[in-house]
Amino acid sequence: MSTLAGVRPLARPAVRRSRVDLSQLGPNWYAVVMGTAIIGNGAAALPVRLPGLIGFGEVMWALGLAALLVLGAARLVHLTRHREAARAHLLEQPATAVFYGCPPMALLSVGLGTMTVGSRVIGTGPAVAVDAVLWGVGTLYALAVAGGIPYLMITRHRISALESNPTWLLPVVAPLVASACGPVLVPHLPAGTPRQAMLYACCALFGIGLLATLVLLPVVFTGLFHSKLPTLVLTPSLFLVLGPLGQSVTAVHQIADAAHPVLPALAPAMLDLAELYGVAVMGVAVLWLAVALAANLRARRAGMPFAMTWWAYTFPIGTCVTGASALARHTGFVGFTALAAGLYLLLALAWALAAGGTAAGLARGRLLAR
Repeated sequence: MSTLAGVRPLARPAVRRSRVDLSQLGPNWYAVVMGTAIIGNGAAALPVRLPGLIGFGEVMWALGLAALLVLGAARLVHLTRHREAARAHLLEQPATAVFYGCPPMALLSVGLGTMTVGSRVIGTGPAVAVDAVLWGVGTLYALAVAGGIPYLMITRHRISALESNPTWLLPVVAPLVASACGPVLVPHLPAGTPRQAMLYACCALFGIGLLATLVLLPVVFTGLFHSKLPTLVLTPSLFLVLGPLGQSVTAVHQIADAAHPVLPALAPAMLDLAELYGVAVMGVAVLWLAVALAANLRARRAGMPFAMTWWAYTFPIGTCVTGASALARHTGFVGFTALAAGLYLLLALAWALAAGGTAAGLARGRLLAR
């Protein structure tokens, strides 16, 4: 049957489908890689051995590696096709620029996991090669960020110390992560000068990250006490304070372990320092963990929605797992063993919440949607 002249058949209503908009892909997405990889690293570090634990760690390492590859490809598209957006993220948006501390930590975390759990899957030789590349690139990236972002804060960004928040710590924590991940490569280097150079480099990275953190922490607390957090969704960022605490404890113990065959004269003193420093700082970390948990439970009751800031729960808790595990290994104190195990369970719960929320947001087109 023909239609009347001038009258078109009714068309089906168009269904609007959300499309992925890579111009919105910021460096904060690397927190997904960090939070996933640290679960594998924590499984390898735990002083307790449960059936299936290392296998679980291998799965999480593989997920972290896959996420790093996918995200790296997506970021490459972002940086080539959306140059103006990338430039604005770094130069014109201070709240986004600080998240450039995440990419180097993602590289370093996956590299460490390749050595600690991934070597069982791909072999020791390939694992050393992969970790060497990721550690080298991640460390150079970490140094660039640790110097570059504060430089932009001083010279270009319009910011106020009275409005600071824990995300400001992200750029300066990256060298601490490098100092904690580097010592596992020391035994695989030629004896003599190469091993000494690597160990001294890790000590220097530790000093850079620790001193920069000590400078920034008073600024961060000034902002929190004066202006509070501007929105509920930033409440998970309180966990970021745990990052430099747990990571520095992990680093001093890793460096002390690597020093034993390389610097035998200094190794006993370094181990004593690691234990004393670790106990003191881990005590601060446990106290702050209680504060951050209380604040986040309060925010949840106030209706805090899911946001990518929920990934702030994962990596910082993971650094405390590795720090407490190192204390348990060196002191033999059962209390640190229990603390490490309890923190690991909390880490697994935090990852489930963050990963579940991210998957749901992507499925509904609420994240990276056009």
